[in-house]
Amino acid sequence: MAEVQALSIARNNLLVCLSLLEAFQALGLRHLVLCPGSRSGPLAIAAGAMARANRLRLSTAIDERSAAFLALGFSAATGSATAVVTTSGTAVANLLPAAVEADRSCQPLLLLTADRPDRLKDCGANQTVNQEAFLAPVCRWVGQGPREGLHLFSQEALQTFVEQAWQRAHHPAGPVHLNLSLEEPLHASEEEQGLIWQGWSPRIAHTSVIKPLARQMLDEVADGSVDQALPELDPLLPGVVVAGPWRGLAQDLFAFQQSLREWQALSGWPVLADPLSGVPADQPGLIRSWELMLTAELVDSQKQLQVLRLGSMPASRNLEAWLISQGEGQLLITEGESRCLDPLGLSIQWSNGLATWWQHHRHAWVCADAPSQQEAHLLLKRWQAIDRFAQDWLDQQLPLQGAITEPALARWLSRLLPIELPIMLAASSPVRDWLTYAGVASLSRRCFSFRGASGIDGTLSMAMGLAMALGPIVLVSGDLALLHDSNGWLLAYPHHPPLVVVLIDNGGGGIFQQLPLKTAPSEAFEQLFAMPQMVDPLALAAAHGIPHRQLACLEDLPEALDWSLSQTGPVLLRVCTHRGEDSSMRQQLREGLAKHLQVISHNGCIDL
Repeated sequence: MAEVQALSIARNNLLVCLSLLEAFQALGLRHLVLCPGSRSGPLAIAAGAMARANRLRLSTAIDERSAAFLALGFSAATGSATAVVTTSGTAVANLLPAAVEADRSCQPLLLLTADRPDRLKDCGANQTVNQEAFLAPVCRWVGQGPREGLHLFSQEALQTFVEQAWQRAHHPAGPVHLNLSLEEPLHASEEEQGLIWQGWSPRIAHTSVIKPLARQMLDEVADGSVDQALPELDPLLPGVVVAGPWRGLAQDLFAFQQSLREWQALSGWPVLADPLSGVPADQPGLIRSWELMLTAELVDSQKQLQVLRLGSMPASRNLEAWLISQGEGQLLITEGESRCLDPLGLSIQWSNGLATWWQHHRHAWVCADAPSQQEAHLLLKRWQAIDRFAQDWLDQQLPLQGAITEPALARWLSRLLPIELPIMLAASSPVRDWLTYAGVASLSRRCFSFRGASGIDGTLSMAMGLAMALGPIVLVSGDLALLHDSNGWLLAYPHHPPLVVVLIDNGGGGIFQQLPLKTAPSEAFEQLFAMPQMVDPLALAAAHGIPHRQLACLEDLPEALDWSLSQTGPVLLRVCTHRGEDSSMRQQLREGLAKHLQVISHNGCIDL
């Protein structure tokens, strides 16, 4: 009898895992990333069967941290949750960095972890820890399967469990952790698996029941279930739009873009858009040089303007100082994020999305007899004039020739890369330089980065996930960020994602060179902050079978990009820069532009 019962447990482990993945697939799950493990074996076998039946796309990874960021890349690209499967113990702890980023950047993620049953908890059993608590602080929901074993899940309870997990992962979007206890014997025999496959009819995938946020919120406004009062701005008076990094789902982005376009057409306000905002390059009213312009010398901060802030704060101290000068009463609209996103404490936050807010007000504003908006239009005209002079001056200062500097690299990558080719920018210097120096082409493509928690964990792995989901994409990364996630190179096979990695090798953490950090003695800076490493990134790429090239000067860039985009699978382009000289160059560019614009103003070309 005990032997029959054991066979039943092993068989039911597999059947329940198969039912669980089928239920997720019916709701919209399309991709699963699998890490190795014994306790998670039934989930692995079920995932393999789903992949063979073309019901799931399956990727494998030996590093759980890397696997979770690979999945995060898929989720960010598609707007739908990707699943990660791990075994028990420290494997679960390695999911935390990606879970933190998914939480702060509001991206859906399903983390399925195998665990021991309760009878093996707190008694010294091998690889048994309190893993159900590891991810709880950053997850939208932690679901626990039957503690005595997953084989005891009833079909009805399992379906409810799956539906709740999927809903919690997407509304509001973020990570969900499902901790699944599996009793022994874990693994069904080949004979049992054969019988299961004979009787298994894969379900036909259904379209996900998730509505885009804009549609969902409009429905809730219509039936009165949204209890937040709809704040107002006056489009007939001067104001500014500040669009921060996008923290919504991919499927909600078009409605956001269309609403912003219509609001700007009505108000005539300048638009200050972060490259990560999802705002397209053809958005009317864009100010490209805003990060350099927003100082007391270049933009008058004495007269307070209305401010419409969209999403989280861009990484700009200049912007923060200017927003403080505009005082309280700013309107901050987020895409379903109800947590406070206003570190300055100056705004009224409304969390139900720009499209909902605009559609609610649109009819009354558009149909009204609009008086003259001369003052608002003069503001836009003046800022656009400053912007043009700034961009022309930067073109003269950053030509495509000579030694490679990080500001010049950002400016020319944005121009030389094919239009609309997506890009991922590593946290720290690359994302800041793109914002400041990329110029007119900075918004001509979708940009991704870690601006939720702003870490460097998983940089290469997330880029791999984006490339698998979107096709060709470019990653711009510093040397420490790339080395920190060098296991991401292991994800190159067998999928060969079309990823071009532009490695800025400046011999350590260049971002610290730009901060007011002083050490005594001064040479301690290298040990305590910059931390240069001795690893040869080209040799490391070669060890992983990654094609690579070294660039000597800016003139090498066009041909190197053409070569890299013609390759199959990931490639590495290495450029060496001097972080100390580049830090000084950034300061010189800011000061030089300020003086240039003051001269232009003195000559009467623009009115500052």
